[in-house]
Amino acid sequence: MRPSWLGRRRARTRLGAILLTGAVLAAPVLAAPVLAACSGERALSYGGSAVPPAELQARYESVVDAVLPSVVQISTNDSAGSGVVYDSRGDIVTNEHVVGGDKTVRVLPAAGQKVLDADVIGVFRPDDLAVIRVTGDAGSLRPARFADSDKAVVGEIVLAMGNPLGLTDSVTQGIVSATGRTVDTGGQGAAALLTSAIQTSAAINPGNSGGALVDLSDQVLGIPTLTARDPEAGGAVPGIGFAIPSNTVRDIAGQIIEHGKVTQSGRATLDITGQTADDAQGKPAGVAVIAVTAGGAAAKAGIRPGDLITGMDGEGVLSMSALESDLAAMKPGQPVSVELRRDDSDLRVRAVLDSLTS
Repeated sequence: MRPSWLGRRRARTRLGAILLTGAVLAAPVLAAPVLAACSGERALSYGGSAVPPAELQARYESVVDAVLPSVVQISTNDSAGSGVVYDSRGDIVTNEHVVGGDKTVRVLPAAGQKVLDADVIGVFRPDDLAVIRVTGDAGSLRPARFADSDKAVVGEIVLAMGNPLGLTDSVTQGIVSATGRTVDTGGQGAAALLTSAIQTSAAINPGNSGGALVDLSDQVLGIPTLTARDPEAGGAVPGIGFAIPSNTVRDIAGQIIEHGKVTQSGRATLDITGQTADDAQGKPAGVAVIAVTAGGAAAKAGIRPGDLITGMDGEGVLSMSALESDLAAMKPGQPVSVELRRDDSDLRVRAVLDSLTS
């Protein structure tokens, strides 16, 4: 039976609910459980050549030694998460939902080191990313190296590093399960969708958010962000987690560091504020337009507050999350046909999509 949260339209992943924070118990995971099935010096294949189990375990340990010092714990007034040291100036990348609306946070670089204060210098909700900067001496911080996430392959071994449930310097292991996922987090705002996410079997628990998904070349492949939750059975779905790819992280973090905001996200937008509208039976019937950005794509197309968007390019749009999923598959500058209802009339207008910014 196909899980209910796997979308059928445009091959997108539609999760009925996603666990960003909450009570997911962290089960103990050994540094290299794949070795448990091996006996003696039976060789494993990695990178096209046979690798003895002891050598693979040594590789795991080497990766942890190289990357874990670059993963920090971040504490706010009411939550905690993880972050990855981005550069030698004290910039640290994390999830937007980790810092929330706070302007300052506290950073614990590693066990035994003193807590540092940091300012939030910018966030980008659509990709759930934020950059913070240590205000004092950043000499104790070790910048991570970031991989080219476009080269990630399904089956690649990865380690997830972070601070789940406040347990500092924790590591779990798994593989890249899929790439290019579009994940609906179940919300209705701009933060409801992640595009091009890396799916992994490595355990991602509360507190891991903002940490590092690392390959065996000592490089950060992605930022662990959320774990799937089954909307029907309830509870977390074991072995299904998602990370923001490192190329997206570098692009967005670089813009925030340079400009304090994101000016070119590569993501398309219709430039509206909207919400899902229900029909008389309480079923989703479209997207009610609450506001349009002056001079934006919708305004130029003649879309007005009070309109009900019911379709785009000939396909029905019944909810805000469906609209965002469709936009995730499109590019800025792309022309689209928007079907809408105004008063008692059905209309079709042509819009040219804009680029989503901070």
